[in-house]
Amino acid sequence: MKAKRLSKAQQLSLTTLPQAIIETILCLLPTAEAARTSILSREWRYKWTTIPKLVFSQSTFKKSIEAGPLIWSDWVQISDLERARRYKDMRCELFYAIHQVLLLRQGPIHEFTLLMSADRTCFELDQILLHLSRNHTIKKLTLTLYHSDPYGLPLSVFSLHHLTDLCLEYCAINHKPIFNGFGSLTSLTLNQVIDEEEFVGDEYPFMEPSNMELFKCLPMIEHLTTSGYLIMSLVQASIPEELPASLIHLKCCTIEDMCFVDAYGLPFLADLIKCSPNLEKIKLEINADCCIETKGDKLEEHSVNLEEYSYVWLEHLNELEIRNICNYKSELEFVKFILARSPNLKKVILVTWMDDKNEEFEMLKILLRVPRASPVEISVESKF
Repeated sequence: MKAKRLSKAQQLSLTTLPQAIIETILCLLPTAEAARTSILSREWRYKWTTIPKLVFSQSTFKKSIEAGPLIWSDWVQISDLERARRYKDMRCELFYAIHQVLLLRQGPIHEFTLLMSADRTCFELDQILLHLSRNHTIKKLTLTLYHSDPYGLPLSVFSLHHLTDLCLEYCAINHKPIFNGFGSLTSLTLNQVIDEEEFVGDEYPFMEPSNMELFKCLPMIEHLTTSGYLIMSLVQASIPEELPASLIHLKCCTIEDMCFVDAYGLPFLADLIKCSPNLEKIKLEINADCCIETKGDKLEEHSVNLEEYSYVWLEHLNELEIRNICNYKSELEFVKFILARSPNLKKVILVTWMDDKNEEFEMLKILLRVPRASPVEISVESKF
């Protein structure tokens, strides 16, 4: 984006806007673009330094890597050493920009987003997160740090007690955080977040969180998005006799890479529903590989006896969506369970993984015959 100098009339009209409106406008721009408004006029030189929302993306600084070759065939011929050098230049440029912005800040930072490739050696990010935890009241934190060697979260992240929204992707927890939970958190997204100590063995058994420990840390959560890969460790560490804390504020739950045919997915769902009386929407996206790999196997032994949860009543649930459903017994039993215990359910959307229309029709016919607590609309769609 090439900034253009405005006329005096335009400068005057923009400058006279209320500060709150100016900040809202600048928050809609990437941080780098918002900073460039400083050249518009003397009055605009420092306006961007008060915006409470900062967004940094590695894509903004890609030129450091891609400079030179113009097409992919030329790029792949660059040596690994040259590619590593360009990546290092890009990383240095990105962190230099972040430090410059933080240095010029004249107001609080409430939202911080970073999208980049960061491995466990990314000590520069440790310093930035420490600075944010000590000097700002961060309410929304998004770290999308794609890398095969995931970035280890520093302890400073767990001291962000004012967080309302937390989104972590491709991160690792390599120590036991000592904290009382995120008491203000209302939205949580975890994607490819691993516990490094799980792979060490029994030397660190305390590092495996359970359903109970997760729920205790999220007393105010309203929106929860997680992955089937994380569910495995949560269920493995849970004690069947313990009663999970109540998630009375949870309204929307999304589980990606869900699997009904292992020993973890359905037990986690049963626990979650049992302690979430105010759920309004459940969205499940089943792992397609899970369906393909287990096709034809006898899987009933992995199912939870949902009759044990007959006391559960989901009075506020109005929508259930399951994508990639494979017509397994455990999947259908769960749908039947929801239909029978949701008096205000308005919509059920099932997107199937089946290419056989007859099998799809039979599944719909079964579901239309089961007891329902409400006159819900059931929609069955095919991906094919």
